[in-house]
Amino acid sequence: MKKFILITLTGILILGGGCADTTSRARSVFLLLDTSGTYKAEIDKARAIINYLLGTFEPGDSLAVARIDSGSFSEKDIVAKVTFDRRPSVATEQKRLFKGKIDRFIDQSKGSSHTDITGGVIQAVQYLNETGAGKRYILIFSDLEEDLAKGHIRDFPLEMEGCQAIALNVTKLRTDNVDPRQYFQRVEGWKKRVEDGGGSWRLLNDLERLDRILEG
Repeated sequence: MKKFILITLTGILILGGGCADTTSRARSVFLLLDTSGTYKAEIDKARAIINYLLGTFEPGDSLAVARIDSGSFSEKDIVAKVTFDRRPSVATEQKRLFKGKIDRFIDQSKGSSHTDITGGVIQAVQYLNETGAGKRYILIFSDLEEDLAKGHIRDFPLEMEGCQAIALNVTKLRTDNVDPRQYFQRVEGWKKRVEDGGGSWRLLNDLERLDRILEG
């Protein structure tokens, strides 16, 4: 009887330990592409970033790409999204189809009149949380100059817990050449919003170092 109880308790502890370890090792990335104004000329550089991600992602990882436009808190702005299958042949086909969607979007993209970065970030957080991935990244391919359409409300705290935001290719505006402080204020402003919301922030302007994107 004592032996039976011991075996039963051991089984419960093993099962309990298995349930407690709920941390996923999968990665999930949401890439936001700025399509507004003069920054639209930079968008072709995003191909290299996406191709790099497709080449390094493993089964169970998730990837989504969305445009930043006048009102970015919308499913319609997601260009492509996928969670890669465990079967290599299926995952390879998923990557081929994903790349095709991105190439068509970049080749045919039209510039937007406004830049709702905040809306895109909120959409990204929602998507990343739904994937259940242990590592969640928001890549922001933009000059970080937010220009909202009349009536859009975005001056509220962001909820970024568990998300790493990485600003890529943050180009300098013409006004930044006149007063460089504007550039640093723009970057620091976004850094503060992300960190105040519980997330982490990095700036990576050297696209030759794509291997550093998903560090940490």
